[in-house]
Amino acid sequence: MGAPAHGSGLRTDRPERSRRALVAGSVGNFIEWYEFGVYGYFATVIAARFFTPEGGSEAEALVRTYASFALAFFFRPVGAALFGRLGDRVGRRPVLIMVIVLMTVATTLIGVLPTYDTVGALAPWLLTFLRVLQGLSAGGEFGGAVSVMTEFAPPGRRGLYGSWQSFTVALGLLGGAGVAALLATVLSEGQLGDWGWRLPFLLTLPMGLGALWLRLRLDETPSFESLREEPRPERPPGREVAKAIALGAGRVMGWAAAGYTFLVVLPSYLQSSLNATFQQALVATVLANLGFAVTIIPAGLLSDRIGRRPVMLTGALLVTVLAVPLLNLLQDTGTSNAVKGGAVFVAGAVVGLMAGPGPAMLSEMFPTSVRYTGLGLAYALSNAVFSGCAGLIITETVKRTGSVDIPAYYAAVTCAVSALALLTLRKAPMRQGS
Repeated sequence: MGAPAHGSGLRTDRPERSRRALVAGSVGNFIEWYEFGVYGYFATVIAARFFTPEGGSEAEALVRTYASFALAFFFRPVGAALFGRLGDRVGRRPVLIMVIVLMTVATTLIGVLPTYDTVGALAPWLLTFLRVLQGLSAGGEFGGAVSVMTEFAPPGRRGLYGSWQSFTVALGLLGGAGVAALLATVLSEGQLGDWGWRLPFLLTLPMGLGALWLRLRLDETPSFESLREEPRPERPPGREVAKAIALGAGRVMGWAAAGYTFLVVLPSYLQSSLNATFQQALVATVLANLGFAVTIIPAGLLSDRIGRRPVMLTGALLVTVLAVPLLNLLQDTGTSNAVKGGAVFVAGAVVGLMAGPGPAMLSEMFPTSVRYTGLGLAYALSNAVFSGCAGLIITETVKRTGSVDIPAYYAAVTCAVSALALLTLRKAPMRQGS
């Protein structure tokens, strides 16, 4: 399914509206991934506070923490379908306002939750419930944000505008890592475990209020306004939409899996498998996310010139080839810290090659009438399986097999499959869709 060529008079003649849409669309992604990053970075602390009853091992607690992590991701497709349908019928703007409110409330409440020591077995259930709400809101966020960014994009700039979604993901993960690193530096281990871990979640409240203000000032997209003027908007057959969703999910599965492996799961893996300290793990994560951030926007811009396929395919193939050698560098005790830092930076950078053009690629697979739902579901399904389960799969498999190479194999295999799906993309630069 492809979007028709641009030229139907939907071009915005007000550049400030495009810039406003870019900021309003990006800010929700920042908050969403800031929180998911924080949860991943504090996985070992959260495991001890919510999932470790007497007699339970640290490994079992970490697996349960990642199970809660995965559950939130599995509610993303539900949120994508629910909010996507609303967004394709009533508009992008009102639905994006709804999801930012839901995300802000759920994340802030995590910061005030009672722990296992206080309320016993109720604690993990309360945490899981809030994670479900976050999953629903996150599922509705991506489709709406990318629709707004790409539908407001000037002709020939969808890759650049869409790449800002991925760039704010990097900023959110970096923000979460930065806050976690700062707290780990200024607080003792006891203070961090007792109350310090709550602060990053509470910071979501002022950020969410700022995001809400921006979205209240957002205009509806020209594409949707034009669609709403039609007496009976044409919608593609359900089977065709489902096929496009499955193909889109396959194209971004490598981005989803490698991104979460290198950018979020890495801290807990370094601590549990390679005996790194919390601070060392966070430094490695910051470097990986810096590499990720550096390549995203150039990759999106390049995809406007030469097409989505060559840029994304390069990233997928590089992860397939480099994942194991890069991880082996981290495992080698004789490798200098500078080389290890370079390895994690490169790991993040190659993921950015997929993440930069990815949003525009998905947007161009669906017409306006089903774009919010279609691209949101493709992304959410891929993330539910290959991001949400990454920590659980890697932690459990390492525990069972004793192999510390599992993260690299996971990233390499998923990117190899993604590369096959990306071969179906055209070589020519993408057209502007309606």
